[in-house]
Amino acid sequence: MELSLPKSYNNKIIKAIAEFNLIEEGDNILVGLSGGKDSAFLLYALTILRRNLAVNFNLSALTVDLGFAGSDFASLKDFCQKLGIPYYIKRTEIAEYILDEKVDNPCAKCAHFRKGAMAEFMKEHGFNKVAFGHHYDDAVETFLMSIIYSGQIMTLKPKRHLSHNDIFIIRPLIYLREKKIIEAGKLMGFKPLESPCPYDGRTVRAEIRALIREKQIFFNLAGAMRQGTSMELWPEEPPREELAAKMNELWTGKNNKS
Repeated sequence: MELSLPKSYNNKIIKAIAEFNLIEEGDNILVGLSGGKDSAFLLYALTILRRNLAVNFNLSALTVDLGFAGSDFASLKDFCQKLGIPYYIKRTEIAEYILDEKVDNPCAKCAHFRKGAMAEFMKEHGFNKVAFGHHYDDAVETFLMSIIYSGQIMTLKPKRHLSHNDIFIIRPLIYLREKKIIEAGKLMGFKPLESPCPYDGRTVRAEIRALIREKQIFFNLAGAMRQGTSMELWPEEPPREELAAKMNELWTGKNNKS
């Protein structure tokens, strides 16, 4: 299988790797291969870079089988064989749990359990980093979702250390827009798997994506994600007891003076 990427793609991925120190000598990296366009492109791109970068690292791929009926990963196995990348499947029963009508926020729960399954696999097989296919659009969408739905200023970090498992999450595609990854699909000859999840396309993220389609809104949000950006925020909320005492003083102070 002949592998190639335009220079513009390589430059953005290498920029992320260099800026955030994503890949180091001797890393044993596991790519989370879901079967979607993003994770497949990530594996394809890292396979190319592994042959050309000055750092040596190992690369493998893992699919977490959520347990949906009829799931077939034969095409992913074939894709990895063509790339010359070791491929693993970890079976789980996550689908059975998240499809329970009593479960709140099933997408978040699914993501949590998938990461847990991957972390367990990594510890068993000696991987120190897991690479996810999140891109620039994902980061900006997460930033806005965090503000709107949790009241926190947070986004996807290009590199994150999970101290309880002593592993790193890395996101080498963080500077690539989604439309560029879609365009690159033609180079790979890979057909993404259709998601068997009934929640696919009906998530909060899909709603947020519709809000930031306007180009300037996207880049304004992207700029706001950076540390050092000009900020005017309310001060930290004081302890409840302290605030209650000040309020009480305001109410009673005049009477005390008189």
